[in-house]
Amino acid sequence: MSTTQSERLRGLLEPLVSAKELDLEEIEVSRAGRRRVLRVVVDSEDGVELDTCAELSRVIADTLDATDAMGEGEYVLEVSSPGADRPLTEHRHYVRATGRLAKLTLADGGELVARILGVDDEGLDLEVPGVKGRKPTARRVAFDEIARARVEIEFNRKDKKEEEA
Repeated sequence: MSTTQSERLRGLLEPLVSAKELDLEEIEVSRAGRRRVLRVVVDSEDGVELDTCAELSRVIADTLDATDAMGEGEYVLEVSSPGADRPLTEHRHYVRATGRLAKLTLADGGELVARILGVDDEGLDLEVPGVKGRKPTARRVAFDEIARARVEIEFNRKDKKEEEA
């Protein structure tokens, strides 16, 4: 997608997404045979419900159909949330992942799996699980030390709502 089309789509879609109190995470246009696919990824502090994606999809489709932002020809619109194991790339992603287990690939080549306890402007406060009966340890990692990060899926993790009850 050209920078001009990307910027135009972002400018068109950002207010629609914000009106639903969501963050526009990603816009991607790709080819699927003769058609193009427009993928719009949205998120929020509390996640995104399926009904919200459906409502937003209708609003986006109506807006795109009223403009020439997608040009001529058919396209498929997909509106979704980023998924549980998406990469952490923005400060807000780390904030939303507080309390979650994350796998960090460090700039020096090392890897670390730890629970995110806190996030500030400089980096993360982590709890590294203990191994073989050892107690967990605290660790601080600056953002510039992180090459890549991704939330780890935990099947036995307590939900925030359960913990608050």
